[in-house]
Amino acid sequence: MERARRVLEMKGITKQYFGNTVLNDVSIDLCPGEIHALVGENGAGKSTLMNILFGMPVIHSTGGFSGEILIDGKKVELLSPAAAMQAGIGMVHQEFMLLPGFTITENIKLNRETTRKNALSRLLKSEFLDYLDVPAMRKDARTALDRLDLSIDEWLPVAGLPVGYMQFIEIAREVDKKEVKILVFDEPTAVLTETEADRLLGSLRRLAADGIAILFITHRLDEVMDVADRITVLRDGETVAMLNRDEAVVERIAELMVGRKVEKVELPPRDTDPSDKDIALTINDLLVDMPGEMVRGLSLSVRRGEILGIGGLAGHGKLGIANGITGLYSASGHVSKNGDNIPLNSPEQVLLKGLAFVSEDRRGVGLLLNEPIDRNIGVTAMQAQHKFLRPWPHFLPALRLENRGELRAYAEAMIRKLDIRCLGPNQPVRSLSGGNQQKVCVAKALALEPEILFVSEPTRGIDVGAKRLVLDLLVRLNREHNVTIIMTSSELGELRKICDRVAIVYRGRLAGILPPDASDAEFGLMMAGRVRKEAI
Repeated sequence: MERARRVLEMKGITKQYFGNTVLNDVSIDLCPGEIHALVGENGAGKSTLMNILFGMPVIHSTGGFSGEILIDGKKVELLSPAAAMQAGIGMVHQEFMLLPGFTITENIKLNRETTRKNALSRLLKSEFLDYLDVPAMRKDARTALDRLDLSIDEWLPVAGLPVGYMQFIEIAREVDKKEVKILVFDEPTAVLTETEADRLLGSLRRLAADGIAILFITHRLDEVMDVADRITVLRDGETVAMLNRDEAVVERIAELMVGRKVEKVELPPRDTDPSDKDIALTINDLLVDMPGEMVRGLSLSVRRGEILGIGGLAGHGKLGIANGITGLYSASGHVSKNGDNIPLNSPEQVLLKGLAFVSEDRRGVGLLLNEPIDRNIGVTAMQAQHKFLRPWPHFLPALRLENRGELRAYAEAMIRKLDIRCLGPNQPVRSLSGGNQQKVCVAKALALEPEILFVSEPTRGIDVGAKRLVLDLLVRLNREHNVTIIMTSSELGELRKICDRVAIVYRGRLAGILPPDASDAEFGLMMAGRVRKEAI
């Protein structure tokens, strides 16, 4: 690895979205043949920094950024992904960008197809009439796949391949670009098995040995320690450390990622404190097949009336717990409420058992965006519990109609109670701010009158003021209505602010449970999977 020369320098990068600073004076550089790991919690600014490097339109359509980018010592303006690719930058994104109906070779060579002349194209002097040189394309694709140690027929269609193979094909496409000198990998092992992840890390080493500079974004700190030459840690949009491999330890990196001052909040008292003698929900050997958030045999007990936080680094399964129990993803194991078995893989039965779920994907799963607020609030209660419905005339008693008056009255009451800022219950949810959309999701869950409420990433994508309102709302529900809340969040500071206990998930299993006032070092160790404590 060449240390003297820098192939990439990003200096003093600052970015704001609508007045909110998401990157503040961040600098990072890369040497040829180096694997440089970029780590940080969700929301630390990693994706925004990579969007800037790759010239993504979202950056320039929101006011651009300040700072400068240098490639081989020369300042460049990367105003589009095309400009970034011309500068020698390749990126493997978290989301697959493959065409399922095309072969592996066609996906690797897309928009860079090899062609050859024929009699007609020579006669008319038109390159548009050239033939595709399929043998040459297959040879290039085979070479790229071999560099990744992937022994798969390059002419197979992508449709139907395992996700692990798709990830390698994404990488092969970038490797095939002869001009590439910088490769960015954004969570490349999130969807891979351990064996596939080990193979990919081996591929990174071989690419680096060929002189390619690699920027490696991951939440898996054991992978960082395995391949990285240097490690940059981001937290809250700022660089908190840049470590050489020989001075880094997993515990220190994890502590830097999560360590921040925890704001002390005086929470309202309870009539009765939660106790291990009164368990509301028992989870035994839970397995959930949620891509990127697999749960692999997790057991946990939830005290009645508590707010239990579930934390951990991305990709380790924390989101899979609620999604599996509530039936959104295939699950197995044993879950019981008050000793009564809860059928898995049946969302309706879960709702009837007194559980409700506010999904982390409020726009994709939680809301009907084009429908009004009142219908969003009542739709699940209508379907599962037949609330807000009135019977059809007596000769068709099985049919029910929406009771508009009852639904509107309930929605107006929830709008007042949750302080949903809107024009009224008829306003389409799509037009609300993120914070108010989140409150509608909570109101929708409350319409079910749950005893246990799962809430995943309740403050994701909303502003600071709305975050505080949502957290205050959860505390009120817990204290005033005795709702047992299981809150999953990537914001460890939020969990430590309002939760009675914080359970940390590592590699799909419970690493342990800590009190919210435990030290940053204890949380860092547990999130790195280095210690295991019994529930307290």
